[in-house]
Amino acid sequence: MKRSLIAVLVVLVVLLILLLNSAYRVFETEQVQITKFGAPVRTVMEPGLYFKIPFIHKLNVFEKRLLDYDSAPTEVLTQDKKTLIVDNYAKWRIIDPLKFMMTVRNSPGARTRLDDIIYSEIRVDLGKHLFHEIISGQRSEIMKTVTENSNAKAQEYGIEVLDVRVKRADLPPENERAIYQRMEAERKRIANRYRSEGEEKALEIRAETDKEAVIILAQAEKTAQELRGEGDAEATRIYANAFNRNTRFYAFWRTLQAYEIAIDSTTTLILSPDAEFFNYLWKTP
Repeated sequence: MKRSLIAVLVVLVVLLILLLNSAYRVFETEQVQITKFGAPVRTVMEPGLYFKIPFIHKLNVFEKRLLDYDSAPTEVLTQDKKTLIVDNYAKWRIIDPLKFMMTVRNSPGARTRLDDIIYSEIRVDLGKHLFHEIISGQRSEIMKTVTENSNAKAQEYGIEVLDVRVKRADLPPENERAIYQRMEAERKRIANRYRSEGEEKALEIRAETDKEAVIILAQAEKTAQELRGEGDAEATRIYANAFNRNTRFYAFWRTLQAYEIAIDSTTTLILSPDAEFFNYLWKTP
């Protein structure tokens, strides 16, 4: 009785092990290639629960999601013989698990193959363009061509390349220094030209201003001289009229003005008593 029970238990355990090894689940993010002693049997692309022959069928699971490819910076020569350090990346996915498994085996092998394909296409396509075209708005068109060519070559490995982009395109350090120095010299030359033009314009403005100032001063002086002349003439006319009305009073008034100007508390005059200057100080007998 015990031996029969043990035999039943052994059979149940064996069946359970066979069942566990025959059932497998495929997730939404996976695709499976089943092989039998290394030979492909079938490809499972849809998620769900499936069965296989235990210990005979082998599962080769591959990603269905987009994968990243990021290469190390490499040197590329442009059409005008300028060296660029290009750092690029790509988005890719596995579209044919059987072809992928038969050619590159796994993701590291695929990245190695993509490295060759994408670098080759970048080097070829960038080599057809000038330096300023690569760093300008034409880069998107160039990378579109690189993506299409890379995808065409990757198809034979069961891979689809969806997008190739350049993260950074720099000049080698020694070239950068030379270009920065040339840019700095160019900016200094432009700045010096602007300063020279500004100084020339300033001199023109100063000369024109000085000319206008001289003209204004000359006109003002002319007007002042005319006004002085008219004033002196008017004063002379007034004096003459006053003198003609009463000559003795005019002489008296002018003499008093002369006294006020010439004589003060510290003045000493040595004159003849009959000098005309004393006519109105005293009356001689």
